[in-house]
Amino acid sequence: MLETTIAGSLPKPVWLAKPGVLWAPWALEGEALAVAKLDATMLSVAEQTRCGIDIVSDGEQARQHFVHGFLVGVEGVDFNRKKRIGIRNNRYEADCPTVVSALRRTGPVHSAEAKAARAATKNKLKFTLPGPMTIIDTLANEHYRDKVDMAMAFARLLNEEARELEALGVDVIQFDEPAFNVYMDEAVQWGIDALHVASEGLRCATAVHICYGYGIEANIKWKETLGQSWRQYEQVFPALDRSRIQQVSLECAASKVPLELIGLLKTKTVLVGAIDVASDVVETPEQVAATIRAATKFVDVERIMPCTNCGMAPMSRETAYGKLRALADGAAMVRKEV
Repeated sequence: MLETTIAGSLPKPVWLAKPGVLWAPWALEGEALAVAKLDATMLSVAEQTRCGIDIVSDGEQARQHFVHGFLVGVEGVDFNRKKRIGIRNNRYEADCPTVVSALRRTGPVHSAEAKAARAATKNKLKFTLPGPMTIIDTLANEHYRDKVDMAMAFARLLNEEARELEALGVDVIQFDEPAFNVYMDEAVQWGIDALHVASEGLRCATAVHICYGYGIEANIKWKETLGQSWRQYEQVFPALDRSRIQQVSLECAASKVPLELIGLLKTKTVLVGAIDVASDVVETPEQVAATIRAATKFVDVERIMPCTNCGMAPMSRETAYGKLRALADGAAMVRKEV
């Protein structure tokens, strides 16, 4: 009961990448980089275990970015042909790669770090992949008929990857879909269908992560425009509750999301974000416990997994792992009460 887990990324060691930033440049190259990525993955797993996290992950140590870490293994995406496009409904702009031909994986993308993570722990293991809608929101399209067609093509590749990860011993496959919080109508119209394609045939647990983004300036400014009550989840949760995805990871701590909205998830395991990733202040276990207790007013405690709000890649390692210790300790406090 109240198994703890994390939403996604963790900070990388300074010997692997520049600290404190997204898209951190690698500090090594060639074979040395490949080895260092696996070393960092195993270290991340060990640190999560030491902090008391029940369902650990690779910490996305081998990826520069949660989306493009997958795209580097996909043929048909031209990283040399970049276009400046609006991301998340023009929340910010970025120079993005272009899809120029039919998509296919050149081989397994994440199997090396999945194997390393699996060998490093006896705990349950989660692995995150970018969701189809979020992937296409960070790409220019010069090949597919429309964005839905392109999203479904990526969903099929994600399914290939997910099946391989499951075969390597991954217990939970999570698809990250922050775009669901921006394009709510489209998430219901075709985004969930794309998740079904991506998760087709999986026997392991499946999850979707929907949040309000990393604690970076563009996201913080966007949140300031959302008013005092963030109700984006309200449009998507009923459709997700009817879906085949088993777990929903969401933002709760230090958020303006009305907590009663999680009650719309009547059949799902709810990964309650009890750690604020937009602040470097380390929560106390008591604060984490208070968030979990509040969630139990709307979701049965048996269906709650305490989690982080989002990934923590831009944080210092000391801060991130301090927050994970608080997450585990806060969950333990509530576990004793129920």
